[in-house]
Amino acid sequence: MGDNGKDNAEWDGHYPVSIAEMRSRYLKLFTGAVNDVLRFKYAIGASSLPAKFRPLRENMMLAGQAFTIKGGPDITTDGEFEMRAQMLEAIHEDSVVVWDCSGDAVTAQWGEVMTMAAMRAGCRGAVVNGIRDTRAILHQEFPIFHDYRTSTGMLGRFRMYYYQKPIVMGEVAVHPGDWIFGDIDGILAIPAKIAYDVLVAAEQIVFKEVEIKHWIQDGVRPTEVVARGGYF
Repeated sequence: MGDNGKDNAEWDGHYPVSIAEMRSRYLKLFTGAVNDVLRFKYAIGASSLPAKFRPLRENMMLAGQAFTIKGGPDITTDGEFEMRAQMLEAIHEDSVVVWDCSGDAVTAQWGEVMTMAAMRAGCRGAVVNGIRDTRAILHQEFPIFHDYRTSTGMLGRFRMYYYQKPIVMGEVAVHPGDWIFGDIDGILAIPAKIAYDVLVAAEQIVFKEVEIKHWIQDGVRPTEVVARGGYF
């Protein structure tokens, strides 16, 4: 994959810095820079989750390791509460919960109580089709990217099938442990094994763009900006 020089057999699952530091550094970036790294350095053409997902508030951002969930429209209810409880207990610190909802556009898969439980586990945000209890979620300042709001709960209308297995979000396969990064311009899935290298490369882009902006502010002509190695 691209020029990262590592394959799955060589990556030991550890990063040069802590997960907490990686989160902090990702949150200083913007998705455009990370997307450019994935496309041009690693030749990953599909990294953006569906554009329908928008932050509940414009300033909300996501950064963390994917905790994946798969569900869909379903009228059965046996064992459903128990599975939800097991899922919530399995959520790990510095995770971002990502729901593949199989196109459901009716029910809320996320609400106030699930937010409370997820936050207690150290979860850093969620990507989900439908939410309810919106005021309570806002009060908890929990970063969530969603498609719609509704008062309709999922019991008897939608159920979770499994969690912490690969899912598909639009054209992107998301694996447990992949990095999820989102801001007002959308959400990206970053393969786990290159997440640190992508972070460093995106930081370099941000630093370069500071220089480019200074050139423009100083009146440098666009053609000269490009001649100096800049871009638009």
